Amino acid sequence: MAKSGSNWTIPLRRLITCGLLAMLPSGVALAEEDPFEGFNRVVFRFNDTLDTYALKPIAQGYQAVTPQIVEDGVHNVFGNIGEVRNLTHDLLQGKFHDAGVDTGRLLLNTTFGLLGFFDVASEMGLVRNDEDFGQTLGAWGVGSGPYLVLPLMGPSTVRDGLAGVPDGYLGPYPYMDHVPTRNVVRGVNVVDTRASLLKVERMVGGDKYVFVRNAYLQTREFRVRDGQVEDDF
Repeated sequence: MAKSGSNWTIPLRRLITCGLLAMLPSGVALAEEDPFEGFNRVVFRFNDTLDTYALKPIAQGYQAVTPQIVEDGVHNVFGNIGEVRNLTHDLLQGKFHDAGVDTGRLLLNTTFGLLGFFDVASEMGLVRNDEDFGQTLGAWGVGSGPYLVLPLMGPSTVRDGLAGVPDGYLGPYPYMDHVPTRNVVRGVNVVDTRASLLKVERMVGGDKYVFVRNAYLQTREFRVRDGQVEDDF
């Protein structure tokens, strides 16, 4: 719902959001308590260890050998695929202006942008929306529920975790019958996303679990409310 832009891609996109904590209004309220903290910390350590020793080194190697124009183009292609999800949730939330913007982005980038390799829509002033079913449920009045860290999936809530299931059908993977191709595309998506976060992760400090949790909950609340947040102080 905020302007911007699965599976390892989902947690990594959330980690970059966590790195933007300092940019958010201080009065954004946390969605819920963390009653599952003991379980969540165990899963968080597992995910973090796997990222440290596997995914992050691969992403660093990918970034080191990939020309910037190619890296940007690959990132744009996956962003263009995500416009289908954005458009769907624009309509579900009755945000018809945003739906028009995202339709224009999809058409322009798919055609003139060579399947999204070039983000010509942004150059024309069409700003990308970032929508998902968790945000749609939030807009419909469904509470987030407790904070939850999912294995391989990363920071979430009960609402957002369940919402990821239908969102999976708005991506290309369920419709790719050739398994090797599907796995390669998914792998490239994950590595590309992780590479885009290498600089931002330096912002994480202190108790990493607490930092990520609080930033994730604040950011989700910020997005559900389209940036219209109330000061709690």
